[in-house]
Amino acid sequence: MRRTPAVVRYPLVGLVMAATAAAVGGCGGGPQGGLPPGPAEVGTVTLRPQRVVLSTELPGRTAPFLVAEVRPQVNGLLLERRFEEGADVRAGELLYRIDPEPYRAAVAEAEAALAMAEAHLPATRARVERLRELVEVRAVGQQDVDDAEAARLQAEAGIAAARAAVASARIHLGYTPIRAPISGRTGKSTVTVGALVTAYQPNPLVVIQQLDPIYVDVTQSAAELLRLRRVVASGDLTIDGESASRVRLLLEDGSPYPHEGTLEFRDVTVDPATGAVSLRMVFPNPDHLLLPGMFVRAVVEEGVDEDAILAPQQGVTRDPRGNAVALVVDAEGKVEERRLVLGRALGDRWLVTAGLAGGDRLIVDGLQRVRPGVAVSAVDVETAAAENGSPDGEPAAEN
Repeated sequence: MRRTPAVVRYPLVGLVMAATAAAVGGCGGGPQGGLPPGPAEVGTVTLRPQRVVLSTELPGRTAPFLVAEVRPQVNGLLLERRFEEGADVRAGELLYRIDPEPYRAAVAEAEAALAMAEAHLPATRARVERLRELVEVRAVGQQDVDDAEAARLQAEAGIAAARAAVASARIHLGYTPIRAPISGRTGKSTVTVGALVTAYQPNPLVVIQQLDPIYVDVTQSAAELLRLRRVVASGDLTIDGESASRVRLLLEDGSPYPHEGTLEFRDVTVDPATGAVSLRMVFPNPDHLLLPGMFVRAVVEEGVDEDAILAPQQGVTRDPRGNAVALVVDAEGKVEERRLVLGRALGDRWLVTAGLAGGDRLIVDGLQRVRPGVAVSAVDVETAAAENGSPDGEPAAEN
């Protein structure tokens, strides 16, 4: 949508014109006095190239830096909950406790089985040694030795299996206290004390989200990305690597976010449904002002135009075909029409990519009284405003 040019009045130009009209009237009343009318007076602004940092606003939403859905890893009865909903927890902090008694019994049973297996091993080893001695004097056959060796190996394998069973039982017992896998803020607990939970159930007991720092995911159209790359490749824009990675944020109500973020990466895949690529940024969030799912606008720096031409919007009009045109005063003091190629609006000025250059005197006041080719008397409105007492080259305020 084209931005409506801001209307700025330049009172000093009006005063000069009024004084001129009064002088003409006092000398004979205009044409009846025999004085030919002079060239029309217009207010101009001298354009100067300047360094402009170009940025774009991209819509997006916040996302937690880390997310952990806490689920039980063993079956059992929930005995207690040890955290407050919506509170911050640290990694490793106890959240829930499942009844551990069945798993303690399983550990004791596995340890007993291991002890039994270990008790049989010395006898089988001793039998193998005795049979090896007897086979040398041909008191027993080799088959007996082989059978005894197999029995010893089975006993050792049984011990290994029993040890694995003990380790598994202890692991299951260790799952009865459910601890926070990450540091962050808890949500609503989906279960209460006394509930029966199952291992790896589909519904999490609670969700923990790390909010400081926090991600901001935005989208940028692939066409805009291609345009930006072409402009950078042509040399019209330069990119400062350090500043290009810094990002500012506007909240949903339009207010600026107080902390600056960094651009992490641009996705390498274009979404076929939207024709856009995703960008991920990281922002500090010490006060937890940003919450997951909030709509925000990220201000991303595109590049720096070292010789930008910014034209006041009141000096740019449209012809019947909708083309942007402007009137300038040439070196001979005559009006010249220029057809412009406009970029974006920056405040109350247009970024002009073609049609105007540094040093051009752009007519911003009195456009209705002149046409291309006529001679005019140009008054620099910035100089006139400064002489009239308005700081920074701005026009004096009207009463």
